[in-house]
Amino acid sequence: MAVLNLRPLLGGLLLRGSQPFDMDSWATSEFLRTNNIQSVVDLRVEYERALIPWHLPGSGSEQPGQLELPVDPALPGGLDHGFELIENPLDPLTATSSLSLHTAEELGELYLGWARARPDWVASSLRPVAHGRRTLVHCSLGKDRTGVIAAVGLLTAGAGRAAIVADYTATTAELPEMLELMAAAWRQALPSLTAEAFSPDLMLLQSPNRAIEYFLDSFSREFGDAAGYLRDGGLSGVEVDALRSAGTGA
Repeated sequence: MAVLNLRPLLGGLLLRGSQPFDMDSWATSEFLRTNNIQSVVDLRVEYERALIPWHLPGSGSEQPGQLELPVDPALPGGLDHGFELIENPLDPLTATSSLSLHTAEELGELYLGWARARPDWVASSLRPVAHGRRTLVHCSLGKDRTGVIAAVGLLTAGAGRAAIVADYTATTAELPEMLELMAAAWRQALPSLTAEAFSPDLMLLQSPNRAIEYFLDSFSREFGDAAGYLRDGGLSGVEVDALRSAGTGA
């Protein structure tokens, strides 16, 4: 299988995608090499990682670590041959008591709650990109937690609202395949899990444009600009400027 819902942002230095569905160590090595990935920021919590782990080639474990992989210097970030897996988890229940959502606005409010509670998490997720490393950021579907990181990164780089909304909603076409794969993995671990748990009718498993629009509007009102938000989250001015440059290709 593969990492799905995969697409490059910020001049190719940031990639967003799903968790590694059904990938053994050989497939993982090929994926990292082909995409010239130097850092992977895994936003999933421990039980999610245990269910669908990264099988790192040659490491003998699925723990975070450093590997040496050949990369193409012609691609973004291709001068540093080291690879790192960074676990930077966020529990989806952060800043909320329930994931039972009914409207797109509630989904956007969920995202805002994460950003409000954990600016350090957002900033540290983008730090490898700020250091010029070609970085894959992912959660489970590459939709919600990943969507927040991507949106803030794009805002910092000066992307327009329409571009950010289009990037978020691009996940919609990928959802049927990803939900099928994720349901199969979860049912293997929890046979009693019902089909309704992965129903595409659930708002939590959708990517409507109104959700990200609500997030963008609320983020702007609450935090002002993304650069200031990331500085408050722990990035230096130099790191924030590097993110801006990544977006412009400078």
